[in-house]
Amino acid sequence: MGIGALIADLRRARGWSQGRLADAINDQFGTNLDREYVSRWERCKVRPGAFYLRCLSAVLDVPLAVLEGEEVHRRAFLSSIAATAIAPVVASDLIESGFASRLAGGPSAEAWEAKLAAYGTDYMSLGAADIQRRVAHELVVVQQQLDNPRLWSVASRLMTLYAKTFPGSDGERAVGWYRMAAKAADESGDADARVWVRGRAAIALGYEGAALGVADAVAEEALAISEKPSLGRLNAIMGRAHAAAIRGDTARARSLLTEGRRAFDKVGSDEQTSDYAVPWWRMNVFVSLLAARLGDERTAVEAQDAARRELPDSLPRFATHLDMHRGLMLARAGDRAGGASQARAALDALPPEKHSLTLRMLMDEIEGGAGRPAS
Repeated sequence: MGIGALIADLRRARGWSQGRLADAINDQFGTNLDREYVSRWERCKVRPGAFYLRCLSAVLDVPLAVLEGEEVHRRAFLSSIAATAIAPVVASDLIESGFASRLAGGPSAEAWEAKLAAYGTDYMSLGAADIQRRVAHELVVVQQQLDNPRLWSVASRLMTLYAKTFPGSDGERAVGWYRMAAKAADESGDADARVWVRGRAAIALGYEGAALGVADAVAEEALAISEKPSLGRLNAIMGRAHAAAIRGDTARARSLLTEGRRAFDKVGSDEQTSDYAVPWWRMNVFVSLLAARLGDERTAVEAQDAARRELPDSLPRFATHLDMHRGLMLARAGDRAGGASQARAALDALPPEKHSLTLRMLMDEIEGGAGRPAS
């Protein structure tokens, strides 16, 4: 996707006309843009310069890195991984692994699919740092095999998992990796992968309450790629619902929740402990937080009770999510101190190695960002 299409997607995700986008930039930065100039950006007749990229980043709620980065290159994998401040000896090991894999031909496509399944399960119980280190290694290896379109699909799903190890507020990394994953999926030609990586990004960002413009944009892309019922579509719908709730658009959030429930009825998973699955308990975790954000205590409690009945004992992190949603409900109802205390107690009861960045962001929302219910 080029810069013009990305600007148009982000603008539409906010429900803005080209004129409204121009006005937003003018109001915030004292410029004198008109609708036609925005149109020229979107039609790629003119590329925004550095100043206007910063303006667009601010008014569209999207990290500057996302607007600046348009193409996927193999070398971008390693350079982006290196940017995570990996120790030199570890970086050396990664480079060695990449070349060794290239010389040996690398794992088969079937072996990669088995690796993905294992990571999907591990993600549900391991800490972000452990997953990040392991997936970084896999990305360096798989980049050597991208002459095979099927492995672009593998790479896209690994990149989506890698992005999830960063908080959505760290847009230069999380959002950048989600965008790269979407483009890698496009290279694969696999419609299911194209929908899934975008839907997974949408629910991750929407649940975290971060980069909502990007959450809406990738969700819209996912829904436009295919109308086939899938977990990717379900994630996209629920991601949009969370974004709407955070923005205060209660009617839209409720409508999307209804749509999401219909989608779940068609594609809900039997698999209980994989990031590539959405079983009944996990759908209710989504609903629990959404209802808490809407100030709908009855729906939130019903979802929490339903989730707890089926939540596997091996996944205590998600039980912590549910406890923290109760803290958010208290904060939304006006008792911010009580809500924060309950949520903090739940988080502290979870062993530190089980913590996720999403839980920490939820704690920040409860302590500082939760106010009265959205109207």
